[in-house]
Amino acid sequence: MNDPLACEISQEAEVLNPTLDFIRRDRMPHIWCPGCGIGTTVNCFVEGLKQSNANLDKTVIVSGIGCTGRVAGYVNMDSFHTTHGRAIPFATGLKLGNPDLNVIVYSGDGDLFSIGGNHFIHAARRNIDVLVICINNFNYAMTGGQVAATTPTGAIATTTPYGSMEQPFNTCHLAESCGAVFVARWTAYHVRQLVRTMKDALNRRGFRYIEIITPCPTLYSRRNKLGTALDAMKYYKEHSKTRNGVDPRTADMEYQGEIIVGKFIDRSDRPIIPDIIDERLSEALGPRYVQPESE
Repeated sequence: MNDPLACEISQEAEVLNPTLDFIRRDRMPHIWCPGCGIGTTVNCFVEGLKQSNANLDKTVIVSGIGCTGRVAGYVNMDSFHTTHGRAIPFATGLKLGNPDLNVIVYSGDGDLFSIGGNHFIHAARRNIDVLVICINNFNYAMTGGQVAATTPTGAIATTTPYGSMEQPFNTCHLAESCGAVFVARWTAYHVRQLVRTMKDALNRRGFRYIEIITPCPTLYSRRNKLGTALDAMKYYKEHSKTRNGVDPRTADMEYQGEIIVGKFIDRSDRPIIPDIIDERLSEALGPRYVQPESE
């Protein structure tokens, strides 16, 4: 860069934006639409990583297909972009193969709950030691805005021009009922709460789940006449009600209604699979069982 002023601006930007070291700058500009909240959530995630003092050399990001699936390609750490709906089984294999890894699944609602729903419930049931972050934009955003398992009843999608007639998943209730030890929900407006929640979740063990509400501004918001991305932020601010510790089954979301947010579940009473395996094998084999040493 030969322009001295441009060099000075670039250096100043690096000082003001401490997240740049976490991003693969050669992949920029990103594919996300103007007003999309995914980038905001990535910024919160990076800040949560920094505050949690996580070992980045042992941190792995796994994603599936979709707009959110691009996160794995943009963060500057070991990452895996898997097939549609298969991010969680891939992450499970990584964690069981190398328990020292800090494995994070970062994907969208269509990937995690429509295509990959069965994997989600069994990973939670088994209490696999992974953190799952779901960007819930209420539709299949990358493929044209089709109805998804999280589309609110009455909301318009390309495949439901008269409004969705199905009841959507309450993903936080689903996670908790299947055995997740950490469950939270925020919106793209709640950046400070998201950073704290990311930090807390990264410092826990077991199956952890964070849902982030950020409707697709291009396909979902336009069709449902919800205004601009700024209008969405105003809506989050005015209609979100923080209910920490509430039973997730009472935290359903209605179309253009109240959004219950907060950290709902945070418990440590469930052992993770490797601990159970060690305990059972130790009981069965006695002195013959040699517990694997951690690196």
